[in-house]
Amino acid sequence: MNISMYQASAPRFANILTNLSTILDKAQAHVESRKIDPAALTTYRLYPDMYPLARQVQIACDRAVAAVAHLAGVEVPTYEDTEQTFPELKARIAKAIEFVQSIRPEQIDGTEDKDIRLKRHGRDTTLTGMQYLLGNAIPHFYFHVTTAYNILRHNGVEIGKRDYLGNP
Repeated sequence: MNISMYQASAPRFANILTNLSTILDKAQAHVESRKIDPAALTTYRLYPDMYPLARQVQIACDRAVAAVAHLAGVEVPTYEDTEQTFPELKARIAKAIEFVQSIRPEQIDGTEDKDIRLKRHGRDTTLTGMQYLLGNAIPHFYFHVTTAYNILRHNGVEIGKRDYLGNP
């Protein structure tokens, strides 16, 4: 049995973004129950040269949206990157999920050999759809979701692997 480009992308992105939204609910409950300023978490970085939680969430959303847009051959939506609170970050995730789910399987299936042109490190790069999805889009997406998870876990939010994986 083969897995389609659509099945390897859009539903997986939507699922993990849904899990990330649920994790943010737990982070919100954590700060409320401990009377902590939510910005203590949304601006937290694991290391000084890494992005804070809010930016990790924004980038994860952007990666999912860009991946399905590039594969489907539609314009990549852009967002302001102004979200700083848990409700704002959850709204950003919801917007990303809505876009990802708006792309139909027939728009992505069969794009394994499609040329995907990107600007990377100031240079134009061309990857096949398969190279782009498996070697660029998915790893970047999971990196930022995992980093967001790790920031929250490091700060005592009671989350675990089941929260990250959700119900695949």
